[in-house]
Amino acid sequence: MESCGMSTVKYILFIFNVIFAISGLGIIIAGALVLADVHAYSHFLEGRIIAPPIVLIVAGAIVFVIAFLGCYGAIKEHYNLLIGFAVALLIIFIIELAVGIAAAVFKKDFSDGMKDALRESMRNYKEKEVDQQAWDTIQMRFSCCGIDAPTDWLREAGITNGLPASCCVDTTVRTCANNAEAYQRGCFSELVMNVEKNASVLIGVGIGIAFVEVAGILLACLLAYVIKKENQGK
Repeated sequence: MESCGMSTVKYILFIFNVIFAISGLGIIIAGALVLADVHAYSHFLEGRIIAPPIVLIVAGAIVFVIAFLGCYGAIKEHYNLLIGFAVALLIIFIIELAVGIAAAVFKKDFSDGMKDALRESMRNYKEKEVDQQAWDTIQMRFSCCGIDAPTDWLREAGITNGLPASCCVDTTVRTCANNAEAYQRGCFSELVMNVEKNASVLIGVGIGIAFVEVAGILLACLLAYVIKKENQGK
């Protein structure tokens, strides 16, 4: 006969895993939104800025699958499945902790690398279409011009016959005749703020789901202990 304590823990763990499955979908959505946002200006970023949201999407998918493992193990009172569920949660917890740490570290040290990438891409603006498209995209998206100011186009790219059209406040013109007609904010500061915002989202999601996973590990271990104890008493 099933004890009251086992029954309580079992159904708490079952309900927890339903919530956990929903949170897995939430992780996937959060990672996908950050990845889509970052992809728009990934040309100027190191590959590691793309890694955290991708890892988060993969982790979310695994969490969603593992939640069903936990539900099945709880309902069937299967000791080995519950232990496997707890171990899988621990692995996911470690992965997400690593993603959170990577995002936090990257948030602090990516600035210099990004500025160098912006300078190099600006110098290639006239020769390479990919750099032209990348610059036009961020300048129109963030309403900015140049790295720190519109004058960067003369200093870094040697453009003397008007600024790119993507710099212009008036979107109907093909080029800005002078700096006064262009956005005065540089794109570097806008990119920094956007990347930091996305890093904060990843860190926040990682920390939030980590607490849920710790609770799941404890509940699974508790139920496994109760099942083992009752089986030994039979």
